[in-house]
Amino acid sequence: MTDTNQQFEIVMARCRDLFRKKLHDYGAAWRLLRIPSVTDQLLIKAKRIRSLEEKGTSWVDEGITPEFVGLVNYSLIGLIQLSEKPAEAEDMSAERALELYEGFAKDVYELMVRKNHDYDEAWRSMRVSSYTDLILMKLYRTKQIEDLRGNTLVSEGIDANYMDIINYSVFALIKLGFDQPETT
Repeated sequence: MTDTNQQFEIVMARCRDLFRKKLHDYGAAWRLLRIPSVTDQLLIKAKRIRSLEEKGTSWVDEGITPEFVGLVNYSLIGLIQLSEKPAEAEDMSAERALELYEGFAKDVYELMVRKNHDYDEAWRSMRVSSYTDLILMKLYRTKQIEDLRGNTLVSEGIDANYMDIINYSVFALIKLGFDQPETT
């Protein structure tokens, strides 16, 4: 039997590596993003995945795998922004950004372990397209929470939706083989 925890850690390590490299190249310019902008960036990526799933072809030389990686990393950026509040200028060192990334990634991992126990590996029976649809649903829910300025009656909140988006994206990446060694 395949070990979900190990697969999850491998995928997250690859996402973190890309995040680290982009921090080197661009710094933490994303610190300027307000939460609705993070949500809209996630929505663009999820809609592109669904479009590619429906059309079966891409006119831009990138498939859905990089978009799922983007969903993981932008959702973690969203969690950071929720905790640190957006800045007026790039105000965070790469070291601090990676520290926060790691902390939230650990929280997401622990949530996955608990839910995976309760749901008994149900994610393995799902199609990648179902993860896409669930992510889109979570994003529309998040937009509604934002429009309500957080004044909800029973919602878990934006952070819970971002965490679920990360977990669904990691599951999709596992299904797409992103946890496997790269071939050159």
